[in-house]
Amino acid sequence: MSDHDSTPASGTADVLDRLAAVIDARKPAAGGDPGQSYVARLLHKGPDGFLKKIGEEATEVVMACKDADHGADRQKIVNEVADLWFHSMVALAHYGLAPRDVAAELARREGTSGIEEKALRKAQAREAAGD
Repeated sequence: MSDHDSTPASGTADVLDRLAAVIDARKPAAGGDPGQSYVARLLHKGPDGFLKKIGEEATEVVMACKDADHGADRQKIVNEVADLWFHSMVALAHYGLAPRDVAAELARREGTSGIEEKALRKAQAREAAGD
């Protein structure tokens, strides 16, 4: 947690859950109008539309971090990560997933070394390829 964080963890989950509900409500299948809703427009374009945005936003996060290393405002990092999270949540919604699914995966990994986690995933991939 940053020294500027004033949102408790449960508040963060609440914000993400509310945003996920808005995204779900704006899906074209739920009546979202691409002419009136950015989310509906992204989803109407299909994966190519929102995946392109995720790539752009990830690059902007990297650039904001690099800029912060040279004295730029760190708030730009927060802004760009918010954009990245938002577009990632659009992808989650498209595939029938929710922020709680990501949180559950992070909780599952909690207390596990990143090195161990990566080795386990590699082993699982090799095992699956051998099937």
